Amino acid sequence: MKLWVLRHGEAEPNARTDAERNLTAHGREQVLRSAAVLLGQPPQVILASPYVRAQQTAALVHDALGFDKPVQTVPWLTPGTDPKKVIGELDKLDLEQVLVVSHQPLVSNLVGLLTHGHCRDLPSMSTASLAELEGDWPLAGLMTLSSLSHP
Repeated sequence: MKLWVLRHGEAEPNARTDAERNLTAHGREQVLRSAAVLLGQPPQVILASPYVRAQQTAALVHDALGFDKPVQTVPWLTPGTDPKKVIGELDKLDLEQVLVVSHQPLVSNLVGLLTHGHCRDLPSMSTASLAELEGDWPLAGLMTLSSLSHP
């Protein structure tokens, strides 16, 4: 399995709620730079948090890749979700190439748990950072971090 974990691009600091924060112009540029890394190796599915900034990030990647399926919005990719729950949901998908678009602290915790088996010594995931992981299954400690790019 190949799993890409993408943190949303830079978002405006304030909105009525955290879930309603939009990407900034700089954030959109960041996302497009990260999307370029995926050219030639598109995922089978793009999964995104329901938060506006993650939806906007996923839509930019979707369009940049010319992806032919709609982005799937899932409630289990919000910032405070337990990464073990995400791993369980990914395992149910039974897909080989998946892109996840989410937030901190979930993205760092997920990458740490998948690669180290715990949520310590976490990778730095700034806005629009893209982690590429590979392994036979999406299980704690059984995936390898192939690359981590920061736009």
